[in-house]
Amino acid sequence: MRVLATAGHVDHGKSALARALTGMEPDRFEEERRRGLTLDLGFVWTRLRPPDGEHLALVDVPGHERFVATMLAGVGPVPAVLFVVAADQGWQEQSQEHLEILDALGVRHAVLAVTRSDLADPGPVRADAAARMAATSLGAVPSVAVSAVTGAGLEELRGELAALVRALPVPPADADVRLWLDRAFTVRGHGTVVTGTLGAGTLRVGDRLVTGDGATGLRVRGLQCLREDRTAVGGVARVAVNVHGAPDAVLGRGQVLLTPDRWLLTSTVDARVTGTPVEDLPREATLHIGTAAVPVTVRPLGEDTARLTTARRLPLRIGDRAVLREPGGGRRTACGVTVLDVRPPELTRRGAARARAAALAGMTGRPDGAAELRRRRLVRRSELEAMGAPAPVPPVAGDWLADPGHWAALRHRLGAEVERHAARHPLDPGLPTEAARRLLDLPDRALVDALADVPGTVPLRRGQGRLHGPGQAGPVLPPPVRAAVDALREELRHSPFRAPEAGRLAELGLTRRELAAAVSAGALLRVADGIVLLPGADARAAAVLRGLPQPFTLSQARRALDTTRRVAVPLLEFLDERGLTERVDERCRRCRDDAENGGGRESNPPARDPRAPRF
Repeated sequence: MRVLATAGHVDHGKSALARALTGMEPDRFEEERRRGLTLDLGFVWTRLRPPDGEHLALVDVPGHERFVATMLAGVGPVPAVLFVVAADQGWQEQSQEHLEILDALGVRHAVLAVTRSDLADPGPVRADAAARMAATSLGAVPSVAVSAVTGAGLEELRGELAALVRALPVPPADADVRLWLDRAFTVRGHGTVVTGTLGAGTLRVGDRLVTGDGATGLRVRGLQCLREDRTAVGGVARVAVNVHGAPDAVLGRGQVLLTPDRWLLTSTVDARVTGTPVEDLPREATLHIGTAAVPVTVRPLGEDTARLTTARRLPLRIGDRAVLREPGGGRRTACGVTVLDVRPPELTRRGAARARAAALAGMTGRPDGAAELRRRRLVRRSELEAMGAPAPVPPVAGDWLADPGHWAALRHRLGAEVERHAARHPLDPGLPTEAARRLLDLPDRALVDALADVPGTVPLRRGQGRLHGPGQAGPVLPPPVRAAVDALREELRHSPFRAPEAGRLAELGLTRRELAAAVSAGALLRVADGIVLLPGADARAAAVLRGLPQPFTLSQARRALDTTRRVAVPLLEFLDERGLTERVDERCRRCRDDAENGGGRESNPPARDPRAPRF
């Protein structure tokens, strides 16, 4: 199916021509038929080449100046038009306004029909209208002189419409659905039914959709296309959708149904404006997009760019075309709007607006994933695609995309920050991952891990939530600390299981921070909070305890090790944890032999996070 809208001045015969082409009545209301004046959108269809040719649906729009907003709702979602001018009246005011609207929307496909050719010579009007249209986005269009009364020219018009249909691009069937609604009503026994022009993508019975505010989820209960039940409908098509889950007053003309989680809802966009100098635009205007008419505030930025703030959030993408009009349909020419950015930066600093205008001047409005990634540097793939731009590179971490140049610069900065931290904190050289994230202003800690492992660079060592440079084996003890640790080690060599008291540690100047660094460097062994011994003391203690009658008590172990209860209790628990000893009952332990414990665990386990030990 293909869908076209009519366009043209009031009483130029748009509805009569639609009726003659399709044999259907486009005016749905009795008042329209009584007055001979189209007041609302009408929908009719026909086969271009019966009996099995492609269907052509027509959205018949009103031509009166009071119903331009309704006309915009009809032409907004469709890709082509049937433009109508009467031979006996020629080009009129609404002919010009409709043409300006089509030009603002960037419509490129049309057929010109000069109606009432039985009442006047169509030649002059045909030439004049064709020349006017050629100066717009429509370009040179085919034209046909017709009469809905006599039938003259109808077959030729059908042929031109068939050629137009063949020239229209075929939208992707897997595109995300954005169905702008032009009608909503209730059918007894079925519930809510909405209609609209599906521009791209596919709707299926059972699909889940979401309303344009993102707040209401709906299920597709049924589909009709040209009054025939369907299980699936692909764009472009006129479609009626029976939906379940919509509260009263949620759906109506100007609302939209969307594929869930595939659209960004925005109330601020930067756009290129054509048709009127931006500086002459009113501050308050109406934005017409799809079937919606939404109040906006206009903030000029550059010569032809502006920031638009909408009264409600809209599902917009880069490259979307819209029309900007004065509130109430003022006399200014309708302006064309091309969306450039749906996630623009805030303009809070002095000179930000001027800088933003310069950046927008280089934007084309064509979705370009690589250009968007260069501008944003880091962005989630799902967000970039929701903006309408394809992902140009694979993600670097999770769903995150990174501009290659920016990513390389971040990797260089991360290496420098790791080295700088190690130089400033020799006792605690590992840069915490969270600190690295803040220093690089990254939105996700996973990006830090990915940067540490960038191919083609010397990888940074990750562990315990910290980053170490390739040459950083552990803490570097300054000379005073090294001297204090050496003095402590000398004392422990004479009494290997008499851990120094807190007073002695303070006397040596070994605070918790220095002791943690010494443990991390492998110079001391932490047994428990406040208890340090020489590395390997656990294995030596186990060897002493094996010489006791098995099992043994805490008191026997304390005497054998020549230590105090303050040290013996945590030391035995430490040996239990490493599988060197085990409890027999509440009072006694026994040593486990090498066959049972595999020779015991390593007495100097891998370096821990220096922050973790508590001395």
